[in-house]
Amino acid sequence: MFVRHLTLQDFRSYESADLEFASGVTTFVGLNGQGKTNIVEALGYLASLSSHRVAQDAPLVRAGAGQAIVRAAVVRDDREQQLELEINPGRANRARLGRSPLTRPRDLLGNLRTVLFAPEDLALVKGDPSERRRFLDGLLVARQPRWAGARADYDKILKQRNALLKTARTATDRQSALSTLPVWDSHLAKVGANLVYARLRLLRDLQPYLQLAYDEVSAGQSDARTSYKSSMYDELAEQLAAGEVPEVGELEAGFAKTFEQQHRAEVERGQTLVGPHRDDVVLQLGALPAKGYASHGESWSFALGLRIAAFQLLRHDLGTDPVLVLDDVFAELDAGRRRRLALMVADCEQVLITAAVGDDVPDSLTGATFTVTLGKVTPDDQ
Repeated sequence: MFVRHLTLQDFRSYESADLEFASGVTTFVGLNGQGKTNIVEALGYLASLSSHRVAQDAPLVRAGAGQAIVRAAVVRDDREQQLELEINPGRANRARLGRSPLTRPRDLLGNLRTVLFAPEDLALVKGDPSERRRFLDGLLVARQPRWAGARADYDKILKQRNALLKTARTATDRQSALSTLPVWDSHLAKVGANLVYARLRLLRDLQPYLQLAYDEVSAGQSDARTSYKSSMYDELAEQLAAGEVPEVGELEAGFAKTFEQQHRAEVERGQTLVGPHRDDVVLQLGALPAKGYASHGESWSFALGLRIAAFQLLRHDLGTDPVLVLDDVFAELDAGRRRRLALMVADCEQVLITAAVGDDVPDSLTGATFTVTLGKVTPDDQ
């Protein structure tokens, strides 16, 4: 899989841009603020319907424009498809596959897969649980796009259940206000159990790739591992932390039991305290958690190891490489990690690199180079 052509219209700093790519390595060189990251951000958004830099769509649209358009020609197995996404802040986005409009933008998922590593990924190790949940669910969708729908369903049910709990918190007749809570419990338990089950299987499958990637990038053996920290009742949470993957029915029953235990606390606080939205992934180096104990270099190695492991897992599952994006990464790494990372990605079908200084990119990663200056992208061979 590789991107052959990218068109941007009113995306970020680009009024318009038309870029031709090839497989292999492509490097965009430009000082900070010139627009090089905007290019790979557009591809990442087309692949995942989310940005690695912002949570809302509005910043993606050039100032003064009403919408942005990202269009890419993607080649897979010698077959080319055109993907298009129209970004409309405050309104529904629209997508097209080839000449056909899609019912929902998320129907575009799976036609382009990317794995992106950026300086922001240090938050996977040092940041809040939401960063690790986002990584896990993003990889889940990249692996099997249908999970985007399951996640959207969970969020809708959670919103309704939270609204009910908030209303009941101040209601005069609390029992009456909570009359429909068992229905929402059932819905949330069913969808939540499936999502937790998928996350647990994903972590299990990711583990061997993570160990190899961490050891390779750090040039050592530090037993990098992950465990799932669940919000369900203690005994079941301990099983999940130990790496067990119960059947969906057992997880659903676990939700029901935990809802019963947490009923009073949830009503008093007016929010749902149990479910995938409250869970975490614990990153460990041996017996110690990486957060708070890992050095700066170890934290970088762990974050990079997670992304390389995700790439290798997708390569194995899909039978083809996702597009690998390294956004301003080499400047953050010491010489040894730069060299080892370059060796690890040398055989990828397409690697897109951004760098402020061309010398930051190891010489072994040769290929096309573009200079980015104030939103203008110029091939270095011109």
